[in-house]
Amino acid sequence: MLNSMFSGITGMKGQQTKMDVIANNIANVNTTGFKSQRVRFQDMISQTNANAQGPNNNGRGGINAQQVGLGTQVAATDMMMQGGSLQFTGRALDFGIQNGDNSFFVVSQDGGQSGLMQYTRDGGFYTDNEGNLTTSNGFRLMGYTAANGELVPADSYNQDTSLQGGLTALSIPQVRDGLTLQGFSIDSTGTILGTYSDGNAYVIGRIALSNFSNPDGLVKAGENIYNQSANSGVPQFGGPSDDGFGVVRSGFLEMSNVDLATEFTEMIVASRAFQANSRSITTSDEMLQELINLKR
Repeated sequence: MLNSMFSGITGMKGQQTKMDVIANNIANVNTTGFKSQRVRFQDMISQTNANAQGPNNNGRGGINAQQVGLGTQVAATDMMMQGGSLQFTGRALDFGIQNGDNSFFVVSQDGGQSGLMQYTRDGGFYTDNEGNLTTSNGFRLMGYTAANGELVPADSYNQDTSLQGGLTALSIPQVRDGLTLQGFSIDSTGTILGTYSDGNAYVIGRIALSNFSNPDGLVKAGENIYNQSANSGVPQFGGPSDDGFGVVRSGFLEMSNVDLATEFTEMIVASRAFQANSRSITTSDEMLQELINLKR
């Protein structure tokens, strides 16, 4: 009799975990680049009352095993990595990744000095008073630049040879080599093109993207940041529009991929499942009470 109570407890615990995930999804419905999660369950071990038997020589048929399950447990909390819709903002430093669900912006808390890279789908970037491209939390946006950060004339720019291969922190300098920045733009390949006071256009750098063989294996670190894990695979670095990478749309932000209709439906299911599991506990308690009442 007690087994049914404990099975009900495992069911209630599992549904509470599911409700926690649903509530977090709903709370982040307006979070830029947020990826929703789901909970999956699996049964726990089963108590075997009788083993299975095969047919014998006397003509008797086989008998299936007699097993009673002992409850449920959380199997996984999956991350749904489908891209969210792009929302138009018109702001030059708002970037949305299109057609690249496995692609992430590369950021670094110390500008890459330690070699520790982190990853985000939040494309809302800013410039500080030194022209550095940063996230809202001050993480530096990483990319590719020419040697020593020199400006490359746009008419002689070659995407394959003009920039260095290693990742460096990107910046948009207001003054460079005696020239003053007049304006800048970013195209779908992530190339940052600046117009300076001499009337010429120069390539300042190019935004980097990273790909993972298993993006579901990334670990959420908060602040819209993901960390590499043992199961995510090694990041492959490249640029927007390169083979296997998405393209960058300036003036757009990726919205959360949370579907409220799905979340509210799952909330109803979780609520009813929680009630059903609690009912199995109270019913078991009533049966125990009847057993106790046999002796009066």
